[in-house]
Amino acid sequence: MKAAPVTLLIDNIGELVTNHDGDGLLGLRHDMAVLVDGERIAWVGPHAEAPAADRRIDADGAAVLPGFVDSHAHLVFAGDRAGEFAARMAGEPYTGGGIRTTVAATRAASDDDLRRRAGRLVAECLRQGTTTVEIKSGYGLSVAAEARSLRIARELTEETTFLGAHVVPAGDDPDEYVDLVRGPMLDACLAYAKWVDVFCERGAFDEDQSRAVLTAGAKHGLGLRVHANQLGVGPGVRLAVELGAASADHCTHLSGADVDALAGSATVATLLPGAEFSTRSPYPDARRLLDAGVTVALATDCNPGSSYTSSMPFCVALAVREMRMTPAEAVRAATLGGARALRRDDIGLVRPGARADLVVLDAPSHLHLAYRPGVPLIETVVHNGVPR
Repeated sequence: MKAAPVTLLIDNIGELVTNHDGDGLLGLRHDMAVLVDGERIAWVGPHAEAPAADRRIDADGAAVLPGFVDSHAHLVFAGDRAGEFAARMAGEPYTGGGIRTTVAATRAASDDDLRRRAGRLVAECLRQGTTTVEIKSGYGLSVAAEARSLRIARELTEETTFLGAHVVPAGDDPDEYVDLVRGPMLDACLAYAKWVDVFCERGAFDEDQSRAVLTAGAKHGLGLRVHANQLGVGPGVRLAVELGAASADHCTHLSGADVDALAGSATVATLLPGAEFSTRSPYPDARRLLDAGVTVALATDCNPGSSYTSSMPFCVALAVREMRMTPAEAVRAATLGGARALRRDDIGLVRPGARADLVVLDAPSHLHLAYRPGVPLIETVVHNGVPR
């Protein structure tokens, strides 16, 4: 006989970010409690009306928010590019060329090594409040290596993305490589992928090549994501909107037409301030996007070259300081925005029926995530109903 799910009460919550029902952009409610039953939220209500439960966490007046949703990360890789980072800090520009260095190290690594490294990063994300993370391939760039990367990623998350179109391997013909990506490589990766992505950028894949990869993935039932407009104004954002992609990621350099296209679509603009921090590049103009009515997400872009951070609180602080987002806008983008970028309605918010992914802060308000940057404010993480 199957045991009944364990119930958990998070009680004495000073400030609850619901993203759903309450005051202001974050749906704030005060003096609250949340009841978890198994892996789902069962009840949300006033502290004074809290029901009994098998276990209890006393928030002691602290803030509670949905777990962060990191909708853009590259966690399956080997090797180290600290030297590349140091060179950029000394003045060398970022071109994306270092990706091939990671490809060589990743191909040479064993399955166990890749699994151990990726698992360590996922655990690092969880400690910092990230309860859902998307993981891309893209450091294999061969049929076998891409399938291996996604197989390992699928062991760690249900949000897996095939990024065979990351860069063209050294010495390969670009058009022949695109044919490989949308043919045999895609076929080998389908069993492990939920999404398909392409780096639509100068030095990577042009509009026609990107379209070919994305439409091939869509024909096989994969959702679409696009690395768009990171290094300069280009076709990536408009292609993402045209094809109905869930997310256009980076959005660092946007024309007026790009902003208008995003504003009139369901495509989320996913901003990755860790990349700008680590490459000394201009930050995206989040204020411009938000004022136009675009849905914005924040994500880490965690990868060994251009953004080696797994910290969503750090990205929240950067978004507030450097991208003119309010603290409420940044927290919403890091939670509900990320959920929308993954087209999920069961995460990124606190309501009955949602997945029980919650973060208890060692702080009285969500404001402290930006107000106290770099401070470890994550007191407790509840992931799938289990306190960590």
